[in-house]
Amino acid sequence: MSENFDFIRLQIENGVGRITLARPPLNILHIPMMREMARALDRCMGCHEMVAIVFAAAPECRAFSAGVAVEDHKAETVYQMLDSFHNLFRLMEQMAKPTIAVVDGAALGGGFELVLGCDVVIASERARFGQPEIKLGVFPPIAAILLPRIIGEKRARELILTGDLIDSLEAFRLGVINHLVPSDQLQAKTEEVLDKLRELSAPALEATRRALDAARERTLEAALSAVEDIYLNELMKTHDAHEGIAAFLEKRKPQWRHR
Repeated sequence: MSENFDFIRLQIENGVGRITLARPPLNILHIPMMREMARALDRCMGCHEMVAIVFAAAPECRAFSAGVAVEDHKAETVYQMLDSFHNLFRLMEQMAKPTIAVVDGAALGGGFELVLGCDVVIASERARFGQPEIKLGVFPPIAAILLPRIIGEKRARELILTGDLIDSLEAFRLGVINHLVPSDQLQAKTEEVLDKLRELSAPALEATRRALDAARERTLEAALSAVEDIYLNELMKTHDAHEGIAAFLEKRKPQWRHR
């Protein structure tokens, strides 16, 4: 079963929902694209026999995703941007279906956060990861919650505070990637993982994922509420947050006033 979208592709077959990011060249996640992704997740939520959702980039794209559109971080759209982006993670937690990210290229900013939100990550040697938001005078809310849980507090803080990128080998060593394979073996490895899930009960997989989420010290929803409050009511009231976004869009170096 398939459905037409402008910026993504959705295919549901054989117990798997495949959401393909198709906004070349870099799969920049703007608000309309993120809302399409939410529609696709809603569609998957109604398929009780579904054992997994796979996120991947279309072949014509050079990156898994280079992140959320910088122009959507501006004051007039930042609320809609955060709501549209964070809604994806709320939906994934709500439906509790196993999620897989297939990464062949860069996953930066919101693209990296989408990877962090998935249960299994299959990546090629060409994959690159990072949270460069700090260089724009902002921070990544989802990564602030999930990255320390995945790779540990100290390394996560360094990556988020510096905006440094890591290659696929470092990501594998840190536990961001489950399977690191050559680009031409990505599809085969993905099908291998999916075949294992297809042998299992869809309700059992959902219950298990809910149990894993419940076992965390703080739910994603509770953490998101706290982080969003800081982002919208503290960060976005500073001069530097708006200056960083404006400088990027105007292709100039930001002039920080530290206020």
